[in-house]
Amino acid sequence: MKTISAIVIAKNEEDMITDCLKSISFCDEIIVIDNDSKDKTADISKKMGAKVFKDKAEDFSDLRNLGLKKASSEWILYVDADERISPELKEEIQSKVLSGKYKQDVAAFRIKRKNFYLGDYGWPHIEKMERLFKKESLKSWIGKLHESPIVDGEISEFDHFLIHHTHKDLTSMVNKTIEWSKTEAELRFDKNHPKITWWRFPRVMISAFINSYIIQGGWKVGTAGLVESIYQAFSIFITYARLWELQNQTKK
Repeated sequence: MKTISAIVIAKNEEDMITDCLKSISFCDEIIVIDNDSKDKTADISKKMGAKVFKDKAEDFSDLRNLGLKKASSEWILYVDADERISPELKEEIQSKVLSGKYKQDVAAFRIKRKNFYLGDYGWPHIEKMERLFKKESLKSWIGKLHESPIVDGEISEFDHFLIHHTHKDLTSMVNKTIEWSKTEAELRFDKNHPKITWWRFPRVMISAFINSYIIQGGWKVGTAGLVESIYQAFSIFITYARLWELQNQTKK
């Protein structure tokens, strides 16, 4: 029988962590990497039987790599605090991975993620991402904010969904944008992004809105889809406004 270590990266997630940990209770080991939480995230996690390691970092790859080092199982499952393993996905993981019924050269599994915005509004666009790995095949994670795994071997795919409860309300959405837009802007600045001029703002905002509302099908969700799509335009505006500010500060 194979074993799985589940790794959760969490920061100030006392309202979300319980349901997350319940959904991965089938795993042999649960590790929570607590990113300098100021609430009860760590205490709740410990009470639920998780191993908690505290760290403070803005680099998500560092946090995921720390979890990888601490894990002891043959397989590593990454789940964020606002994500849930659906019952169907749990059964699929148990039937394919824990029982060893997979091709032996498979090094990782890609999982489909269904997003729920502003409460229970399911988003039409389904994401896919690598989240379950053979420990020996996962070399590391790279990328400060939008991290990616380096995997040695074949990647298979599950049929069922990881559930993601994101953008729960406008307050948390705005707070998240304020926090992470600074990092987004700094990454672009460090890569010598072209000078920000007036026409770049409407271009990136319109592109973000079209991607969310038209390409991803936000229009199918009604008012919530419109709100979310306009918010995506606002979020990219904040990032580029911060970038413009950084570029102008270097002139002084």
